[in-house]
Amino acid sequence: MIVESTPIETLSLVELFAPAREGLAAVETRLREVVKDQHEMLTAATEHLLDSGGKRIRPAVALLSTQMFGGDIERAVALASAVEMLHTATLVHDDLIDGSLLRRGIPTLNSNWSPDSTVLTGDYLFARAASFAAQTDSVRVMDLFAETLMVIVNGEITQKFSSKGSFGRDDYYRRIRAKTASMFALAAEAGAVLGKASEADTQSMRRFGIEVGVAFQIVDDVLDFVASPESIGKPVGSDLQQGLLTLPALCFLEANPDDPIAQEFFNGHKRNRDLSLQVVRAVRDSGAVEAAMQEAYSYARNGQRALDSMPAGDHLQSLLGMADFIVTRDL
Repeated sequence: MIVESTPIETLSLVELFAPAREGLAAVETRLREVVKDQHEMLTAATEHLLDSGGKRIRPAVALLSTQMFGGDIERAVALASAVEMLHTATLVHDDLIDGSLLRRGIPTLNSNWSPDSTVLTGDYLFARAASFAAQTDSVRVMDLFAETLMVIVNGEITQKFSSKGSFGRDDYYRRIRAKTASMFALAAEAGAVLGKASEADTQSMRRFGIEVGVAFQIVDDVLDFVASPESIGKPVGSDLQQGLLTLPALCFLEANPDDPIAQEFFNGHKRNRDLSLQVVRAVRDSGAVEAAMQEAYSYARNGQRALDSMPAGDHLQSLLGMADFIVTRDL
């Protein structure tokens, strides 16, 4: 379990994924299948996106959850493929909306393609994800898939039309639950459904997904301040450049409400690169990063606690270890 004040020794992803290794290999094959009459540009785009270095944490959660409850491996692979393809599709649209030219150090699709071609590719990948979800032969899984997609899109629309001067934890946590935690919840809960877990255990798995998903996004937001551009594959402080307030910045503003640089940046219209880097340095030099990480640790620990009644074994240990990995990766 996580101890907030003590460094955590985590297993590598190779070790954590060991119980799901065969399933993940099958997922990789399924994701790269070429549908009949699929245009060669869609095939090239899909390969480009899948080669961009994703860790496959979400499909691993789906596989581990399903297998922990003794679910069928073929249906587990279909679910895991649906989750990863859904995640990939959302990234295509996110990058276009944000105007991002790099992700994980690799050019985004919209950096080379027109907006309409990028949107259509994202739409195609959403359809592929839905097709994989249908292959689970579970109406409830399909319902969960559709609900998750609605939550993600509604979250993006809410962010798009929110007041630029509206800063607050409630807004932040609402956004990351929709953007990130919902996908982890889908993987964990739908896996339990396929494994025919009890309703109590299914809801516990959903809670695990939400908690570790929130922790995952907080750490992503911390890395935007403390990591090198090479390690995160994009410029440091890119969220700030877009005027997006994340937890480290919130913690800084709460502790330094009258800081002149922050006030100029967040309340004014001056958001040039030099000023954003000054804000990044100010956040780094304060205790804001540490405060944000404490919250990430707390969410990860809550996720682990949600697994207290789960069946013992390698799958459970991997899920517990994944919560630890999420809050220590690349830090």
